[in-house]
Order: sequence, then C-alpha cells, then structure tokens
Amino acid sequence: MNITELARKLKVTTKELKEKLPELGFDIGPKAIQIPDDQAKKVIEAWWARKREEERRKYLEKLKERITKKEIKKERKITLPKIVTVHQLAEKLNLPVTKVIQQLIKNGVLATINDNLDFEIAAIISEQLGFNVEKETEEKIEEERIIKIKEKLEELLKEEDKKLLKPRPPIIVVMGHVDHGKTSLLDFIRKTKVAAQEPGAITQKIGAYQVEWNKKEKDIEKKKITFIDTPGHEAFKMMRARGGQVADIAILVVAADDGIKEQTIESLKIIQKEKIPFIVAINKIDKPEADPERIKKQLTELNLTPEEWGGKTICCEVSAKTGQGINELLDLILLVAEMEKEKLMANQDRPAIGTIIEAHLDKGEGPVATVIIHAGRLKIGDSFIVGETYGKVRLLKNWLGEKVKEVLPGTPVQIIGFKSLPIVGDILEVKTEKEIKEIRRKAKKVYFKPEEVLIKEQSFTKHTKDEEIKSINLVIKADVIGGLEALTEAIKKLETEEIKIKFIRSGLRSINEIDVLEAEKSEAIILGFNVDVLTEAEKLAQERNVRIITSPIIYDLIDEVKKEIKKIVGSKIKEILIGKVKIIAVFRKEKNYSIIGGKVLEGKIKPQTKVYLWRNNEIIAEGKLSELQINRIEAKEANEGQECGIKYEGTEEIKIGDILEVYEILKGEI
Repeated sequence: MNITELARKLKVTTKELKEKLPELGFDIGPKAIQIPDDQAKKVIEAWWARKREEERRKYLEKLKERITKKEIKKERKITLPKIVTVHQLAEKLNLPVTKVIQQLIKNGVLATINDNLDFEIAAIISEQLGFNVEKETEEKIEEERIIKIKEKLEELLKEEDKKLLKPRPPIIVVMGHVDHGKTSLLDFIRKTKVAAQEPGAITQKIGAYQVEWNKKEKDIEKKKITFIDTPGHEAFKMMRARGGQVADIAILVVAADDGIKEQTIESLKIIQKEKIPFIVAINKIDKPEADPERIKKQLTELNLTPEEWGGKTICCEVSAKTGQGINELLDLILLVAEMEKEKLMANQDRPAIGTIIEAHLDKGEGPVATVIIHAGRLKIGDSFIVGETYGKVRLLKNWLGEKVKEVLPGTPVQIIGFKSLPIVGDILEVKTEKEIKEIRRKAKKVYFKPEEVLIKEQSFTKHTKDEEIKSINLVIKADVIGGLEALTEAIKKLETEEIKIKFIRSGLRSINEIDVLEAEKSEAIILGFNVDVLTEAEKLAQERNVRIITSPIIYDLIDEVKKEIKKIVGSKIKEILIGKVKIIAVFRKEKNYSIIGGKVLEGKIKPQTKVYLWRNNEIIAEGKLSELQINRIEAKEANEGQECGIKYEGTEEIKIGDILEVYEILKGEI
C-alpha cells in the first residue's frame, strides 16, 4: 500500500504519519513510499488503538474535572461485540441514532443507520459519550442470556396465592468430570442401559429422566425424582450451565480413583453460582485403587468440609457398577428435598411453563424438544410460544418414549408440534392462539421453517484474499442443537493467527447432497456429529472428491480438525531443547499425572513445556511439564544444579533415575 494512501485512510498528512510510526513500533524510513499490505493493516489497528487510548485519557481527565465539581453521575458500563451496526450501538447506549451519527461525524466517520462499525470505532464513540466499554465474548453473551432467562422464569413462577401450590418432584442435575460415572450412576438408578448406548460411554447431550423411590419400605406412596444428566467433556460447558439453571438439587460426581478435576471444579462453580444445595457422590469405590478419604481431603482444599469431618458438605460413597450406596444416595436426595420443600411447590392449574433442555429435528416428526415443566399442566392441543418460535402440542412422550395425554410440574417430556426448532434454555409458555398472534405481531419476527434451521456462512475472523492467512473450511452437521453448539465452540477455539476456521454451512440431521455441493464449492471438509450420510450424498461426495468425516464422539471430530491444522502449520513448529533433569524422587502417581522431584543436569527447565521421558538410553514416553516449584514455591524456571518439584502430565509411570528432556515449542517461518 502507498504511504500517501495509508495517510489518507487515517485522515492525517503523510509527514505526520511518518513521524508517528516509530512511536507505534514501526521502523519505516522517512523516504519510504510503499508499505506491505499486511504491515499496513497492523498500522491501522495500532493507530486506532492509540487513538482510543488518547480518547480514553482525555475522557478520564474530563471525568476528574467533573468529579471535583461534583457534577458527575455514576459511570455506565456496556459490552460490545466485534461488529455492531450504528442502530444497534444507539440501542446499547440508549441514545437517539442521530446523536451517535453526529459523534461519528466528529471523528471523521461517515456512517448510516445500518452501517457496521468494528469494536475499536464503536468503543471510541461510546467512551466519548460517557460509557465504559468491554468487549463481548460469546461465552459472556450466553451467560447473560441465561441470567435474563432465569430472571424471567422467576417472575413467571411467582405465585401470589400460596393456597394453589402443591408439591412437585425435585429436579436433580448430575454433574462432574468426564468419565467419572455420571450416566452409569443414573443407569443403575433407572435400571436401563443408557450409558452403554452412549458413544464411547460418554454423555454428549442432556438427558432428562424420572424415577420413583420410597425412603422407607413401609411408605405406601413412592416419591418421584427427576434427573438431568449433563455431559462432562470441556466442549459442553454451556450445556452444563443450562442444566444448573433448571435444577433444585445437584449431585456432584467424583471418581474415587481419579479425584477432583477441571470439569469437577467448573461444575462446582455453576452449582455455587446458582446457589443449589448439593450432594457429593464419590463414585467407583469398588475399584482397588479407590481412595474416598483423598477425595474428602481434596474437598476441604476447596473449602467444602464433609459432614463426617464436622462440616456441612454431604458426601455419599457409591458404586455405579455394584450398586453400593445407591439407596443411601436416593435417601439423601429425598432428605434434601424435604428440607427444600417450600421451594418445590407449583400451581398445577395454570397455563404451563417449562424450560427447553434439548432440541433436534426428526425425519418423521419435525422439530422435537425435551422440556422440563416447572408449573401448570401441559396437555395435548395446548398452544405455546418459545423465544422466536411457537407451536401447538400434537404429541407428548415421557422419558420412556411412551405417549401421554398431560404432564405435571417437575416432569420431563418430549413435545412434538413446534413450527421451528427452539433454542435450548428458552422458556416455553402456554398461551391462547390469540395471544400468540398478538405477541408475533408486536415482535415482528421472522419464523423459520424447520428445513431453514441451517446457520448461514460465517467466519469468526475477517480476512481478505490478499492476506497470507491459511483457512480451513468446514460444513458441520449434528443430531441435536446442543451437540452442534458444543462442536462449533470447541472448533472455534482451535483458530489461530495463522489458521482461520470458516463455517460454510451448519445444521441438523443427515448429511445431504446440498451439504456436499456447498463443500465442493468452498473446498470444505464435512464433519458429521452423530449423524448418518444419505446414500445420494455419499455417492456425490465420491464423485466430487469431497471429504466426509463422521463420528458419534466429539473428541474424534475435534482431533480431525487438529490434524488438518497440523498439516498446514506443521512445518512451522520447532522443538528446542532447553534442559535436562534427572528424577531423584517420586512423591505421587495419579492416573494422568505424577508429582516428582528432580535435579537439573544441564540448561534450564520451565513450566508449560514438552518433555520426553528417557530410560536406559531410549525414549519411552512424551508428556508435559505443567508446574514447577523450588522449595515448595511456584517457580518460572530452574537452572543447572538446582533441585525442584515437578508436576509431569502423562500416563507413563516415572521411576527414580529417569531423565526428562525439556523442550520449548517455537514457531518458525513457513
């Protein structure tokens, strides 16, 4: 790009631009005429960032002046996405569009009401108008949505006449780390084989089930308990949050042979944030290596002292394999429910209200959703509205797949009769057809047909053909919305500065001919999560040389994308040997990591580095040096001659005398 053209874009003189470039960290000579396009882009970004910082400084100075004059009101905070239209920005600021456009003009930006603004420009304008701006993340957007839904649900369930309230079954959410036995636990309770049916024995969607249990054998009436099973894999974070959103009591499952892990802590945070009473189920106590006392010690480190140790955290030792402790766990659930009985009441005779737990498209039945009913009585023929869709109940099925005529509060049910797929987490409200028509008229929303549920082309990072940025194009299909969201979110996290991931098309149900044609046009790979490939689509893919990868396990599809990324950037990755350490002590051996002591033989070692394990002059394993301590204090590095403590991530058993070669991963030029 020509320097003069760049200066014109930034609305400064060429001389002023050349003077400012060194301040921004760009070493461009005073006689330079041209600048590479990629560098010009960086200059523009740095220029806007500097301008924003200058505007922030000026604003803060004015703010201080107003404080001294006692003329300031409390500063307002807003969050903004990557891209926002002028109209949307005005709505966020709660200001007239004309005022926002005037402020844009003052900054040399000519924009109409429907024009897009990037975050940097929108942030400058917002701060000039007296707002403190934060950048929105998709996770934060979803969290805010969950909070709004919860507030709306609380408002809808507020019942003035307490005499109308009757007891309902408690809703129990089962949470915890992947492979700790959540579904197997429910499997034993339900006397079914759901866990065996899950691909890889891992739950990959939210399931809702109901059982009956009487605490004492002499009790004639059995109590109903509703369970929600949530996935443990890290890709399903928001699905777990939704499970916590509708639950009354939580079961936090921890494997006695593995201990508290990342998803255990994340699940605990959701439980504590939602202020749900919970029971810790210490599972797999039938295993020889099980150590329930170690789990209880780990709980105390999280400020959760077990009841038997004088605290308030209820723990129950169970085995989903043998059934040991299951009856006691069910007794504890009913005991906690009894303590919470005032909250477990609902009016059965009002229009039904529920929360969407899962949704998918069925070939014969169209959009189908699993719903937990909170209040009211849902019946065949009821009209309802959910978010931006609506419908009329044509068919109700309980968790066993049996047809039912009506559903009471605290009960999970599958509903058939939606006009289009609802969004998971949205609230279902039964309304009259007249009320629904009025709501739709006021909302002025477009309601999609079931076959139009596909997400249109999207790229999560803008780039042009001129930029030397590699991209991977994908077409994604899944069986349910939750799975589609989880896979999409997990893949988006793999995107880097060098590799951009572009979703050409995504949606539900089988991979079809349109998917193949779209993939061919954009040279995309088709990923199918728990879906099949139509025969015509398979033939067409072979003819057009389109690659289709399907799997019922989310890890496999994520790994396939990682392989594609490695093919592109593999030549750029370099491993640099930085040090060697000899193992002089082994303090603890867990399933996936070891705590060891070592002495640095040469060079230096750092945390978050790759290591090769040597024994008898040969490499026997590779792993990761994740944490480093010197004298029990966390350290950034240990040098030659120093002794240190190391957390080694890997499954291989480490022995005294082994050598760890420590490598730093560097990226070189292509």
